[in-house]
Formats: sequence, C-alpha cells, structure tokens
Amino acid sequence: MRNDLPELLAPAGGFPALEAAIEAGADAVYFGGENFGARAFAKNFSRDEIAAAAKLCRAFGVKSYVTLNTLVFDREMRDMLAYAAFLEEAGVDALIIADMGAAALIREKIPTMPLHASTQFSGHNADAARFLAAHGFTRMVAARELSREDLTALCKASPIEIETFIHGALCVCHSGQCLFSSMVGGRSGNRGMCAQPCRLPDKSGNYPLSLKDLSMASRIPELLAAGAKSLKIEGRMKAPEYVFGVTKIYRRLLDERRRATPEEERELAEIFSRSGFTTGYFDGRISSSMLGVRRADDKENSRAQTPFAGLQKKLPLTLAATLRRDAPFTLTVTGARGSVTVTGSVPEAARTAPLDAAALEKNLAKLGGTPYFAEKIDIALDDGLILRVSEINALRRDALAAYAARGEREHVVHTDYTPKPCAKTDTSARTALVMRATNLPADDAFYTFFDLVFLPLAEYLGGDFPRVFGVALPGVIFDGEREKLLADLKEAYARGARHALCGNYGHLALCREAGLVPHGDFRLNVTNGEAAAFALANGFADLILSPELSAAQIRDIGGSVRAVVYGRIPLMLLEKCAAKETSGCEKCADDRAALIDRMGKRFPIFREEPHRNILVNCVPTYAAEHPPLGGQHFIFTVERPAEILRVLDAYRRHLPPAGEIRRLK
Repeated sequence: MRNDLPELLAPAGGFPALEAAIEAGADAVYFGGENFGARAFAKNFSRDEIAAAAKLCRAFGVKSYVTLNTLVFDREMRDMLAYAAFLEEAGVDALIIADMGAAALIREKIPTMPLHASTQFSGHNADAARFLAAHGFTRMVAARELSREDLTALCKASPIEIETFIHGALCVCHSGQCLFSSMVGGRSGNRGMCAQPCRLPDKSGNYPLSLKDLSMASRIPELLAAGAKSLKIEGRMKAPEYVFGVTKIYRRLLDERRRATPEEERELAEIFSRSGFTTGYFDGRISSSMLGVRRADDKENSRAQTPFAGLQKKLPLTLAATLRRDAPFTLTVTGARGSVTVTGSVPEAARTAPLDAAALEKNLAKLGGTPYFAEKIDIALDDGLILRVSEINALRRDALAAYAARGEREHVVHTDYTPKPCAKTDTSARTALVMRATNLPADDAFYTFFDLVFLPLAEYLGGDFPRVFGVALPGVIFDGEREKLLADLKEAYARGARHALCGNYGHLALCREAGLVPHGDFRLNVTNGEAAAFALANGFADLILSPELSAAQIRDIGGSVRAVVYGRIPLMLLEKCAAKETSGCEKCADDRAALIDRMGKRFPIFREEPHRNILVNCVPTYAAEHPPLGGQHFIFTVERPAEILRVLDAYRRHLPPAGEIRRLK
C-alpha cells in the first residue's frame, strides 16, 4: 500500500484477471475457488491456480484474499474445513467469509488464518464491527447502502478495519438479505447462484429493481476523509480488460488524491456501465435516478476495449554471488522484501576452462518465468575454479524461492472435525410475526395457539397490545439511527414487551441494553449446526433457521431452533424505495404497493422505515404436511384476521390453505 492511502482491492474471476489487477497497481486481489464462493458462475481458480496466485501476489507485495462467502450446509462442513486448511497452507492472506458457523470452526481449527466478514454478513454498524472483533475478525466489508456520514461514523468507531465498495454492480437488496432468486427460481444468491431476477422487467416493461453501477471516482477526497482501510472494486464476473482499466484509473486517482476528470469518467463508462453510474447511497440522494439497465450502446462501448496484453511488470533484484577457494558457493538475493542468502557446494579447482565472471553472470541473470529481473549482479570469484551449470541454476532457483517465501506467517492447521451435538427441541413451541397490527386477530384461539407473538417495533409503539410481548427489530439499523432505536426499544419494554426478534448480530447489543430477550430471526442465515450453536452461544434464546433449508436439513440441525412453516417469505430488504417505482407513494401507507412481474405474479411491498421496503413472496410457504420440524414460526403479511384463523385451523388439521402455496422441500 502507498503511504497512508487505503488499500485498493481489485477482483479476479480467473488468472488473467489477477494478472491484470497486479499490472494495474492493485494493493490486494480477491478471488474465489471452485467451491464456497458467492460467484459460482465465474471461471474461478483451481487449487493449483490458487497456490500459484498466492505465490505471484506475494512476490509483488500484493495481498491475496479468497472468498469463502456462501452459506454452508452440514454435509459440506468437513470439506469446507479441509478447503480452508488448504488455503492457509497455500499462503493466502485472508478469507472473506459470511457463514458464522464456518467462521467459528475455522477460528477453532486454523487460528492463524485472518478472517474478513463478507458483505453477505450484512454488517452495517459499529455494533456489528465490535461483535466481529470479539470473534477474531480483522475486517468487515461494509454494506453498500451506507451514507457518507454513516460510513465515517462506522470507520471512526470500529475496532477492526472497514472495507467499502467503490465501483461495480449494485444489488438493490441489502447483501445477505436477498431470497428472491432462491424462493422464486431455486437458485440461491446466498450460495453463489443468483439468477438476478432484479434485472428483469416488470409487467409494465419497467425495471424498478435494476440499479446503475456504483462509481465513486468523483468522490475520492470524501472517501479518503471517511477513513475506510480498503476500497473495493466489484467484478469477479468481469473480463481482464475491465479489471485492468478500472483498477488503473482508481490507482491514479488515489495516488493523486483527486476526483476523476470528465475524460476519466467517460473512460470508466466505456469499460462498463448500466445507463451511467450512481453515488446515490453515499450522497444520501436515494431516488429514481439510481435505476439503470445495460443499453445497446453500453454493450457496444465495452466490445471496443483493447485486449489485455498480460502481466508485463517485473520486480528488480540484486544478486550477489561469492565463489571462494575452499568455501561453499553463496548467493544473496536482495529486493523490496529484504535479503536472503543460500549456500551451495564448494567449487572445485578447474583442470581446463575455469569459470569466468561473465559466464556466471549470464547464468544468474536467467530469471525467465519469474516475476523478477536482475537489476544488478555482483560477483566475487577466485581464479581457477569450476562449478557445474546445473548447480548454479539450482542455487539460483533456491535463492528465488527463499526470497519469495520471506514474510510468510506460521501456519497452525487442525482438520479433525466432529459435529457439535444439539439438544432436543420442544416441538410444540410456536411463534408468529404479524407484519401489521391491524391484522392481529382478537380471538383467544390465536393467542393460545402461539407461545409468543411479535409485532414490528414501529407497529407495537403505534397502539396498545397487552397480549403481545415481542417486538421485531428493523432489518437494518445504521449508526445514525441507533440512539432513536434504543429509545424506542426501551419504550417498548416499558409498555410490556420482553422479547425481541433480531436478524443481525449487530443488533444484539441494542436488545441487551433495552433489557429484551433476543430471538434469532431467519435473516441470520443459519444453515448448519455450527452456525446454530454459534448463535445460541452468543446470546440468542432460540433462532429461526434459513427458509432455504429443506425439511431434512432442518431436522438434522435440531437444538433450540424454529422453522418457518407458514408465510410469505420476505425476499428483499430494500434501501431504494420500490413502492414509489411500482405503485406510487399513495399506495405505500396502506400496504397496497406491489411489484407485478412479467408473468403477472404479485409481490407485495411493505414499508419498514419511511423509504425502506420489504418485498415479500407472491405465495406463502407452507409445511403442515411435514412431520414436526422442531419449533414452528409463522409470518403473517397480507392476511387479514379471519384468514389468519383459517390458516391456523388448516395447519392444525394438516390441510393445505386456500390458494397457491410454496411447499417446503
């Protein structure tokens, strides 16, 4: 890294892109292997390529980070640990990880491996950063939705490094909170297989969920002032030409600490754009101007890019060879990483043609196939000696290998794995989230059916609900919102609430400060027993498993867990208001807003904060036909009181409710 500048972190979907990032001046590169990375359809790296990539990066003083940021299933945990062990021994500099069960296991078995929390972890406040620091993480990738003020506050308060995105594709949903592709098309974004339904037109032919790409090239001074330690370019699905062109421009802007010129902004747009770029979240200007699609002229400009010519950079070294009579041959290599000296055999007295300095220098200068060139070669050679060329070459290779290995950390790896046992669950325990207070049934039958009912915090504070003892926290609480949220939670406690449905590790501290018992929501993305054990050991009284699990996977986890057995699953948590784009503001207040997709399916939109939305599925998930899955959780969104009671009656009798449903696998 240059002086006090933040790290410039570039993407690589394959080895040519990695070389492009190095050539363009990246300080660090992130890439994925063939498993457990959130870009399953990128070319990605084989194990041999990962080892070579780590070695090449180390030679150039570039950090290498590997993505292990998908959710992991129980049956994959042993393979995941073995893969992480391989990455440690290959010498990568950190893992980018989202699954807290996988992270806890890696910290236990491979304590020397640095961990970075992926943006899929949904970290968006200082409480999340403090939580991660307490569990061994050294960096958090911040949510893309942070404003300048919130990013600055986070960087100032965080005990660990903060990484933020500066260029590339923007998901319209908060990262780690999207189930759209999974629930509708069976391809999980949390497992690296997103089908990008957000990029498709709705029934009217508009694109209300497709955002322009992010470009912070015009905000470099503000970014530097915010204090992030790493600035990240998105694009592991992109070509080497994209990586080289974008990284080169940001390298220049950072080095010169300035904004992009109009010409540089045009150059970025010609490399890749979707109807231009946006800085909407950072600037706090969240509007329709953020929307964009890939136009024909955008594609034409991209096709005109000059092919990347390959890695041309070479690193200078000084080689010093000493051949003395009756002493071993020594070779010292000196470069930016320091010096190493290796020792060979003792040269013999020459019978005919002795070794001369010019011949020795010629052999030592042969550094082809390496990232180095011999800037200077010093030779101290006694007359009349001979040494086989093969020995000179072998010592040169040994010296270069020793030099390249300088600075490697110690590796501690244990790959033995025994799944953690889980206690039996009370299969009669039932909870419900009712999204709107107006839909709460008055009947006693409703309250006797459930052990605990939750209302969203804002709904709870909007009335008097003596039979409701749980509040659901918002999915996102930026640092600028914390003080008000804490006051609201304390007010809820004063009114009788004692429990909180909490879907983010960064919200646990708020629950504790307000005196509320935290219950883990499905937004924690728990898909394995290790993650369940981690959540329960860190303060959650119980938790709701990911709705992406099958019935068999749910039963295998066990413990104090619940499964969503009925409800329209929230598919997206949107900072960019979708209600305005799809239905108009007048339909938002009374929950009449909806996205109508190109197939005519209706996805209701709920307002969580004034302009923060929750998009829910077009049909409810229903699991009454399955044997008991442990604790049961119901989500009521559009259902009126009478319909809620009909659903409960059908569930008791193991009958399907009226209308179309999504069955649990």
